Amino acid sequence: MRELSHWIDGQRVSGTSGRFADVFNPATGEVQARVPLASKDELDDAVARAATAQVKWGATNPQRRARVMMAAVQLINRDMDKLAEQLSSEHGKTFPDAKGDIQRGLEVIEYCIGAPQLLKGEFTDSAGPGIDMYSMRQPLGVVAGITPFNFPAMIPLWKMGPALACGNAMILKPSERDPSVPLMLAEIFKEAGLPDGVLQVVNGDKESVDAILDNEIIQAVGFVGSTPIAHYIYSRGCAAGKRVQCFGGAKNHMIIMPDADMDLAADALIGAGYGAAGERCMAISVAVPVGEGTAEALRERLVPKIEALKVGPWTAGDDVDYGPVVTAAAKENIERLVELGIEQGAELAVDGRGFSLQGYENGFFVGPHLFDHVTPKMDIYRKEIFGPVLSMVRAASYEEAIGLAMDHEYGNGTAIFTRDGDAARDFAHRINIGMVGINVPIPVPLAYHTFGGWKKSGFGDLNQHGPDAFKFYTRTKTVTSRWPSGIKEGAAFNFKAMD
Repeated sequence: MRELSHWIDGQRVSGTSGRFADVFNPATGEVQARVPLASKDELDDAVARAATAQVKWGATNPQRRARVMMAAVQLINRDMDKLAEQLSSEHGKTFPDAKGDIQRGLEVIEYCIGAPQLLKGEFTDSAGPGIDMYSMRQPLGVVAGITPFNFPAMIPLWKMGPALACGNAMILKPSERDPSVPLMLAEIFKEAGLPDGVLQVVNGDKESVDAILDNEIIQAVGFVGSTPIAHYIYSRGCAAGKRVQCFGGAKNHMIIMPDADMDLAADALIGAGYGAAGERCMAISVAVPVGEGTAEALRERLVPKIEALKVGPWTAGDDVDYGPVVTAAAKENIERLVELGIEQGAELAVDGRGFSLQGYENGFFVGPHLFDHVTPKMDIYRKEIFGPVLSMVRAASYEEAIGLAMDHEYGNGTAIFTRDGDAARDFAHRINIGMVGINVPIPVPLAYHTFGGWKKSGFGDLNQHGPDAFKFYTRTKTVTSRWPSGIKEGAAFNFKAMD
């Protein structure tokens, strides 16, 4: 069995805590590796070393830092298949989906090549007599990223790219469920020219998270995961005086208007609802058809498509639609919520219970489910299932449909499918949700815009990637400068009024 490590000062380092977590193959249910869980002392030591390395890195000019990003892009593209295979083996995603995970992270690194432009300050000539004023963006120092299991390449890259391009050192605490790809990415950044110690990958659990939040050297923390943990990290991190951004759970609604292209909407729901086994914070888990005719037409198209989905391991070929969920506990939680949905009166239009794959009976596979006649009081509507379960909530009108999305506690992403430009524009302007799709089912912004939800899906003032990331990972210093030709009048003890 493989024994994984941490990444400290540019090399793999064995853990010393004596604590480990199992890393499973989700397709077979077998333990394929174990990862060390760092103690507080190990975490603090990595931070201290990062602080030392950051001084020189922070003083390196932005163009040279951008060249490291440029080299990393080339190397990640070179190793794309190797990274995707490792990602699939630990997470369970299909091979094309794993490559997409890496690609969306890679796009943020590409954006970070523009760091010199993004870090430019402002200048005012002659703000007063002989006085110039200018601002500069400077790195925070040591920052930390705590990233989830569902995107083991994309979200670490979203965190490390902007943080490093801004001149910070980063402590990355990836998910202990699929930690190999972040370690591989650290090796790639070293090959790209990143100095040792500037990126430390420390594997761990809650003990490591608390050590990050309590460490006085760490100036900022970025987190992606569930809402309860996001709230915990945000509250504790802010109380410790850190800059914090946390992104939590989601319950994303897709509204289907009567004039929508039903075939397009059905295809969109299949990909957005069941891709990656539903383990996406941007997955569509609630379909809201407007009107009974729309609901029946949509259901008629959805049921055969869902029943035809191919579920299997990533090794079964590129025609597999989705793979297993990440752990046995995740599978049990999904199955529990499905049973609750039935008990509470929802109609199980497609029943994926009891799914078993020959040769992979011990894997963490969950069959596809479709619920109809779901109501807002049901647990399957209120809670994030994070599995291949789509719920249909029938709405009598557009106002009722938009009200469902607006009243839900989560506000990560949403979408509307319609041919009516007025309805689409009204939806985009009124909806209290951070990311909106119009005839686009998973509205994940590209790297040069920002990613972030509202309500209980996001905590903090600044979003991920795009311009917000460069604001989050820097602080502004404003300089007022005067160069007199000579001291002619002696000292002054009062503020001189502007002429």
